[in-house]
Amino acid sequence: MFARIRRLLSQFFSRSRTINNEPLNKVSLIVIILIDIFILINVFTGLDDISRWHISPTEAYPCYSEWQNYRTKTTQDKDYEVVRLSLPYNPNNQLSFQQNYQRAEAGHLGEVSKTCLQYAGYKDKINDPQNQQIIKNIEQRQAKITNLEQVNRTIKTQYDSTLLEKIAGQNREQSINQVGAEKAKQTLEQNNRQISTIKQEISNLKNELLTKAESTNFIAFLKDENQFREVDKDYQQASFWYPSIQLAFQSLFLLPLILIALSVHKFAQGRGYGLISLISWHLLVIFFIPLIVKIFEFLQVGAIFQFLFNIISTLFGGLLFLINYAYILLIPITGFGIIQFFQKFVFNIKVQAASRVQKSRCVNCAKKIRHLDTYCPHCGYYQDMECQNCHNLTYKHLPYCKHCGASQNSSVL
Repeated sequence: MFARIRRLLSQFFSRSRTINNEPLNKVSLIVIILIDIFILINVFTGLDDISRWHISPTEAYPCYSEWQNYRTKTTQDKDYEVVRLSLPYNPNNQLSFQQNYQRAEAGHLGEVSKTCLQYAGYKDKINDPQNQQIIKNIEQRQAKITNLEQVNRTIKTQYDSTLLEKIAGQNREQSINQVGAEKAKQTLEQNNRQISTIKQEISNLKNELLTKAESTNFIAFLKDENQFREVDKDYQQASFWYPSIQLAFQSLFLLPLILIALSVHKFAQGRGYGLISLISWHLLVIFFIPLIVKIFEFLQVGAIFQFLFNIISTLFGGLLFLINYAYILLIPITGFGIIQFFQKFVFNIKVQAASRVQKSRCVNCAKKIRHLDTYCPHCGYYQDMECQNCHNLTYKHLPYCKHCGASQNSSVL
């Protein structure tokens, strides 16, 4: 097995740095590498772009995260907080919530959830000038509370210093502290009363906002179990299939490039176009690298991963580390399957040899040779092998002897 791997690697590097079995010079090799890097970067850029062609679950269900957070919160102000999110900090924004949600559909496949658009419609009704003014009043009062609390903290930190100044008989005009020791307690109490009054005003404003019809309708919609259950189910399903959709689009992007490069490579080999054969071989390798990377990424986060995760979660509970054992087995098997596929169907030596013999070409380098040539005059490759049945010379890599018809599958090639 290791000898076969070494032989494959040797053939791979030989193809990658030779033209007509002659090694590339250093300048040409550097140019080829730079071209490879440039193309590889553009291939990954294209893959990234096409993977976003279909809108993501987050874009298709933009209300899910906010809705889920509302349901899990246990704070008393959670109704106000979710209504506050309907009143953006930038009132100059010309787009409504529905329009912002629907922007994800522009130039992409898929559509935004109808329930989320309904969710956005409720938010748009809340976002009117009167409610914006209420929020502005609340924020102004909240800023006053913050200032008063800062003053109180300053007085408390300076109290010991002002007390020492009073004991020492220092003139108040010479003090650097805001309030004298004799007025500190009085100022703190006055500020606390003012803070309490402002907090009550804020509470009244919040109640005024929450009791409006548009707010009560929105909160009632948020508490509708059936509506959320539908969005949650669709979001989870979309999240499950999204990696598979991405892989399908990425494969759609790569497969035409692979087929074109493979066709050009075979054509160039058949015609003896060494430079074109070399470049098309590099392109073929470059196009396969992202495909293999994306396949393994899919195995790590796609539907197969979710399937295994769900099975292990159900059977073994918290022993989720067992999924790593499954992947240690699954990924090598997948890689082995990919290697076997390309060995048997894409780069099969016997299939290539049959085609080349029919066209009187070298079974190794595909250059044109005479019918009776034993060695290729271009690469020096020996074309024949001894039949184990009749011991006459027959074509190397072909399944049957041209003299006696005996099978050559057991022969050492």
